[in-house]
Amino acid sequence: MKTQLRQNAIVRALRRNGTSTVAELAEQIGASRRTVLRDIGALRDAGHVIHSDVGRGGGLRLDPRSVQTTARLSVPEVFGLLISVAAMRAAYNLPFSELADAGLAKIEVALPADKIRDLRALLSCLHIGKLSPQQDLSDMGRLDPNLLPTFEESFLGRKHIVFDYTDAKGRQTRREVEPQALLILPPLWYLVAWDHARQDFRHFRMDRVSNPEVVTESSFRRRHVPFDDDVCPYNEMIK
Repeated sequence: MKTQLRQNAIVRALRRNGTSTVAELAEQIGASRRTVLRDIGALRDAGHVIHSDVGRGGGLRLDPRSVQTTARLSVPEVFGLLISVAAMRAAYNLPFSELADAGLAKIEVALPADKIRDLRALLSCLHIGKLSPQQDLSDMGRLDPNLLPTFEESFLGRKHIVFDYTDAKGRQTRREVEPQALLILPPLWYLVAWDHARQDFRHFRMDRVSNPEVVTESSFRRRHVPFDDDVCPYNEMIK
């Protein structure tokens, strides 16, 4: 388990259980006592107030008023939260959407200025629409978890990406493209890119994309992507 996921699991366990011993936490998250103690130290450094109860039956307690002093979410994580809410809103009426937006706004402003700039650059590439009712979803798969971090590097650095793509007939090709936009037609996500081999824009279903990599020695310019009238830029959707 990655460090941040492990530390998040420790915080959730302490909130849920009230008091836990180091041994109990180690068993719950599948780590050694030494790793748990190191994570506890890191959480304290990040602003969490974690008390140690001495004596028989003592353990660790998280102060309910404890807060982190620094934002630990990465740009792709915040981007993922924002587009998930946007996608649900586009698909149907999302309960408590105003509260969700308010919470996400607080997360956004907690980011450093450079990360806010990167987040806004990513959001400028995001478009939302509605899927045709005739679309076949029987073969819809899971998205590669490496997609968002790869897209972050590619979109912000304007670098080509290469990936394996499996089309509707099961044929697999290795593609190199210029990413221009992300399109969400809930529940499907698409990468809209300029394909030099075909000299045209192509829409790639993200659940059919695998093994994405950034081509570091490359660059491209932003192009105007022609979308249908019912597709809305994310930045206009939230006004």
